[in-house]
Amino acid sequence: MKQLVAFDLDNTLAASKQPLEPFMAEALADLLGVADVAVISGGDWPQFEKQVASRLPERANLRRLWLMPTTGTKLYTYDERGWRAVYAELFDDATKDRIKAAFTQSLDATGFTPVQTWGELVEDRGSQITFSALGQQAPLDAKEKWDPDFAKRKVIQADLQQRLPGLSINMGGATSIDITREGVDKAYGLRKLSDTSGFPLDSFLFMGDAIFPGGNDYPAKTMGLDTVRVRDPQETASVIAGIVAWGK
Repeated sequence: MKQLVAFDLDNTLAASKQPLEPFMAEALADLLGVADVAVISGGDWPQFEKQVASRLPERANLRRLWLMPTTGTKLYTYDERGWRAVYAELFDDATKDRIKAAFTQSLDATGFTPVQTWGELVEDRGSQITFSALGQQAPLDAKEKWDPDFAKRKVIQADLQQRLPGLSINMGGATSIDITREGVDKAYGLRKLSDTSGFPLDSFLFMGDAIFPGGNDYPAKTMGLDTVRVRDPQETASVIAGIVAWGK
């Protein structure tokens, strides 16, 4: 039995940028009864609060929950005062400006400038800059149709890697590309979690939908963790049910 089960968020626990469905909130509450749980994803804290923290039932043991926004460059835990930031690693302004300029240049060069957008394409999350191809407020159906096989983002990712040497560039969610400091990916975040929590890495299990080369969940596999690739939240819930049954 693993001591800590870590999850990607979008398309693993919930649809892209959507709150947990009731069935998943209950599944996570069950899991928190037998193991610690971590969620690591590219969204910033407000997105985590909206999608996860505010959706769990009262019975959930929040003291066993580790929330890791911006690919683990931030960590939040819960105590008697509520949710508190344990750490946050932030970009300097010059690096932020360089990344934002590179996104504009890359879209022009690759020909993937969108015809219709909903909200800003680039979001400054402090420790991470995130590009959302259709905008931060794009409807779910449009996002799911734009790049279901990651093919478009692989082209943009390769172009950005030439423009931004020394930075980590990974695909996540339905339309996103996340840029963090060099060496910062989910493996980095999960190692920091191991150091902070005291749980050894071999006691972790990781689940995500993008456990493939270039996907932002893949570093969890390459670092040697036991991993489970899932298609969607429904499959994730089935795996959680098996873990809970085993842990009782």
